[in-house]
Amino acid sequence: VQLQACGGGLVQAGGALRLACAASGRALSTFGMGWFRQTPGKERGFVAAIRWSGGEPAYADSVKDRFTISSDNAKTTVYLQMTGLKVEDTAVYYCAWRTRLNFTTRSEGAYGYWGQGTQVTVSS
Repeated sequence: VQLQACGGGLVQAGGALRLACAASGRALSTFGMGWFRQTPGKERGFVAAIRWSGGEPAYADSVKDRFTISSDNAKTTVYLQMTGLKVEDTAVYYCAWRTRLNFTTRSEGAYGYWGQGTQVTVSS
């Protein structure tokens, strides 16, 4: 599976961006997709995730009510709509393909494939 993320850029605080992640190829297992982010000197952290089996998406507390994760009907493209952006949202955002259920949704271990990352910069 190859993941291609796009949509990052520079935006002023309070603004909005929509990230997209397109998946191609085939995987033996697939349970959903997620977004993580990383800033220099820090570990990559969970942002949001969606499961193909349904149910409510999961969000990090820091982005809840501001970010929305969704997918197309084919479940090959996942979006992250980001609104009310804050300076602290500045990071490289990575999309990931979930291949394991023996890790929690918020754990990197649940995801077997990763995109290349897209930079989001929020200016004050």
